[in-house]
Amino acid sequence: CIMLSQFFVLSARGDNIIARDFRKEMTKQTSEIFFRKVKFWQGDAPPMFNIEGINYVHCKRNGMYFVFTTMYNSSPSYILEIMERLLKVIKDFCGVLTEESLRKNFILVYEIIDECIDEGHPQLMTTEAIKPFIVNDPITLNFQKAAAKKPSFKPSIFSSKTVPSTAINRPVGSGKQNEIFVDIFEKLTVLFNSNGYIVNSAIDGYIQMKSYLQGNPELRLTLNDDLVVGRHNVSSAINAVVLDDCNFHETVNYKDFEQTRTLTFIPPDGEFVLMNYRINGEFTAPFRIYPFIDELSNYKLQLILKVRACFPDDHSANNITLKFAVPRKAVGVSFELPKGAVGQQNKYFSNTKTVEWTIKKMQGGQEHTLITKISLETPTASTCRKEIGPIGMHFEIPLYNVSNLAVKLLKIEEKDKKLTPYKWVRYVTQANSYVCRCQFLIIFSFTT
Repeated sequence: CIMLSQFFVLSARGDNIIARDFRKEMTKQTSEIFFRKVKFWQGDAPPMFNIEGINYVHCKRNGMYFVFTTMYNSSPSYILEIMERLLKVIKDFCGVLTEESLRKNFILVYEIIDECIDEGHPQLMTTEAIKPFIVNDPITLNFQKAAAKKPSFKPSIFSSKTVPSTAINRPVGSGKQNEIFVDIFEKLTVLFNSNGYIVNSAIDGYIQMKSYLQGNPELRLTLNDDLVVGRHNVSSAINAVVLDDCNFHETVNYKDFEQTRTLTFIPPDGEFVLMNYRINGEFTAPFRIYPFIDELSNYKLQLILKVRACFPDDHSANNITLKFAVPRKAVGVSFELPKGAVGQQNKYFSNTKTVEWTIKKMQGGQEHTLITKISLETPTASTCRKEIGPIGMHFEIPLYNVSNLAVKLLKIEEKDKKLTPYKWVRYVTQANSYVCRCQFLIIFSFTT
């Protein structure tokens, strides 16, 4: 049986925000030892390490360190799973997992920890299980209060009843609003070669829900009629949504899924993942990346980087960042942007020899170009060009998903007509690992 010794939360400055000693078998300096070790670690510290017989298991969220300590030989993956579940429960009750929220709700957080973990042994690790035993109410932050009110200005394209995206950050206990939120997230893994062709691609998606419904009624959710699970089941249907595999939350009854693509379930309290799915290849990548490397002289290289948005022009991507490495012998980097470029910034980090190109917003169908000129210390342009790249890209596209998986119907099975909840469905596409190579791969085959 797993036994945990301590749990503490540290700020980015090393201050103790939360500290609970379950077994009173360690000194109080463990948090200071942990923070000093992590700060002076070369690169990112691993999720688990041992110092003088004490195992430290941690994760970093929103600039804070969440740490378990134990003196026993326990499974690291199991402790990380306990950590994930505990943070989820705290987030459900507090609404958001930030330093300000934890400091204002520290009494509630300690109450949650004591209900979840008893003398170092994990007990009740779900929001629904501990909710009857929690007596303290959460203190909402200013932006959470503002989200509960109607905004003073809203573009005409939105309905007057549309809520802001921050509404989902309300605590589970603030349940006067009879609402349910459904998020379809898709994280893309794509690898391009230097010509812009896709070498490997995959979608990791999940349907996440958060319920503020009164009485926990049974829900019915219906997906696309043309949804196919398993490529061996693909028929001659055109434009079908094909999933390689999927799995469901433990509360889901999927007896009708095969015939009508319908899931019935009673939503648990708090945030939960209703369905996970994966798609391997055969989809249109939302962005194409084209790198062109030229040798201007023996001392100078030029990279022309083009990025093209391949999604419909009625959508836009936000917070786009492209990063790539330059040769180690680079002594200077300069940039050129086309005239009229708005919302774009370039930075060169000489200590890490990397370039960062940020685009605030990009409409579907648009194309942007960055010209980077690299000055070298020695006349080795022909060899140093191999050190450019790869190019990594991060982005987020709201109200859009690549797979075309959609929620067609979401309704309450109860026949009580008085229960008329608001249902909010949101689609978000993000980059997980979106990488473009800058060099050709040449494979030599020798025979004897």
